[in-house]
Amino acid sequence: MPNLTLSLDQPFSLDQSLGCGQVFRWEKGENGWWYGVVGDRVLKIRQDGNHLAFEGANAKFIRHYFTLDIDLEGIVTSFDRDPFIHSAIERCRGLRIIRQPRWECLISYTIATNSNIPTIRRRIGSIAERFGREIAFEDRSFFSFPEPESIACGSEEDLACCKLGYRQPYVFRNASDILDRVAWEEKVSALPYEEGRKELMRRSGIGPKAADCILLFAFERYESFPVDVWIRRIMQQHYLSDLPLASALSRREYDAVREFGREYFGSYCGYAQEYLFGARDA
Repeated sequence: MPNLTLSLDQPFSLDQSLGCGQVFRWEKGENGWWYGVVGDRVLKIRQDGNHLAFEGANAKFIRHYFTLDIDLEGIVTSFDRDPFIHSAIERCRGLRIIRQPRWECLISYTIATNSNIPTIRRRIGSIAERFGREIAFEDRSFFSFPEPESIACGSEEDLACCKLGYRQPYVFRNASDILDRVAWEEKVSALPYEEGRKELMRRSGIGPKAADCILLFAFERYESFPVDVWIRRIMQQHYLSDLPLASALSRREYDAVREFGREYFGSYCGYAQEYLFGARDA
């Protein structure tokens, strides 16, 4: 398939968006090309200035997946209210929150607890290779992420080869409980933010941070403000000096940081969180 092209009429950074840690099934290859599996397709994409070259999807899909249909400048302007967040915006300019497949995002954050990004990627890849469909692309084998029934039709022990540890039963229970993926997605999507959060936290292995991440990355709830150790550290250093620096993030501290972030940065606080996280090494 020949490369298709798309001209950008708004700020966008492919590297920032795919490399900031919000997605786990993309890898950067030679000559600036990124490869990823989205749904049942393999995508290959590269940015050259204000142009995207890509294979595996049409321009409509690319625009939707990378949220090229939203006013990014208006969003970042809404929370650009102090020198620190301004510097984060400048450093991560063009970062967009990607519209992730919802079921895959749920499982991704089910297995993400107490793990680094390479480990999460490895686990997700193992689940896809064990239960998904093989897709040939450029003489390589990729694997789609499995539907719930592909996991639930067997036994929990079938997941052992994926080396999920204590998260193994969580994945199996969630797959068994959400056999009708579309109905589940529509239910969560229709709920207000706080109710959707409670609904997600009823799922096995889903705590406050995972629920906030799923809402932000898969349900476009930009008023969600996930808090991890990096965000807690940034907020303590620059916004909440009275917050104790502890080795573990308690539920009380999580809620305090989350509520401050939501109030201070406003309705697009989830975007502010991504820019703060992206600039964490600055």
